[in-house]
Amino acid sequence: MAMTQNCILIDLDGTLYHGERMVPGADELIATLNTRSIPFLFLTNNSSAAPETVALRLNKMGIPARPEQVCTSSMAAAAYMAKRKPEASVAVFGEAGLRGAVSAAGLKEWTDENVHPDYVLQGIDREFSYEKLAQAGRLILAGAEFVLTNPDLLLPSEAGLMPGAGTLGSALQSMTGVQPVVIGKPSSVMMNFAFDLLGAQASQVTVIGDNMMTDIKAGAQSGCRSLLLLTHEGVTTPHNLERHKGLADAEPDIIKSNLHEVNEWVLTLS
Repeated sequence: MAMTQNCILIDLDGTLYHGERMVPGADELIATLNTRSIPFLFLTNNSSAAPETVALRLNKMGIPARPEQVCTSSMAAAAYMAKRKPEASVAVFGEAGLRGAVSAAGLKEWTDENVHPDYVLQGIDREFSYEKLAQAGRLILAGAEFVLTNPDLLLPSEAGLMPGAGTLGSALQSMTGVQPVVIGKPSSVMMNFAFDLLGAQASQVTVIGDNMMTDIKAGAQSGCRSLLLLTHEGVTTPHNLERHKGLADAEPDIIKSNLHEVNEWVLTLS
């Protein structure tokens, strides 16, 4: 068990950075958590990158980070499958971070078209194609369990919004009529995996994020406290807050306008 009653799960995109730009105060906040020895994890639905890659990206922005402080939907998805069926065969439709997590969990990436895989695991795939859609759909229809890393429909990029893993998953769901097991926030699968990594109970944890539909809803559904970062740059803003509350059917426990305010709140924790 964690030695403190205050543990933090903190979202990345829209909370600590936008694109390649650090949100003001992110470095100060993480430095405070480290200085005060408050257990925390960077919690991201993004399945494309390995923890080492995520940590490197954060450090380049000036945000201190170590790979073991990163928790991704890929890691949670691989753990989910490995717990249910160790050494399962997995057809992966995603990027390097997803393949790395599958391998690290002791699962076997499916390559033999003469054998049906146990799972179809789908995440963000920026080389997704009609052929991949057809292949994944056929495998699901043949009995493979459909696992989706995260439900995000939109993916922020320097060029603007792009289709997220959830958009690709919606196509597969339409083709097969099969509802996937969803891993990422707001799913309890992702949250419970993160609690286990922290060695904490839900009641000890606060999830911090900018998205009512993922971060804050995840907190409400998993039984932990939630802090909404309410800026003009994140997903939920002062202008759409009430609408997003309705969409998420959730209320944040705490609302802050910027990361400097979040840092001040952290300084009050014992």
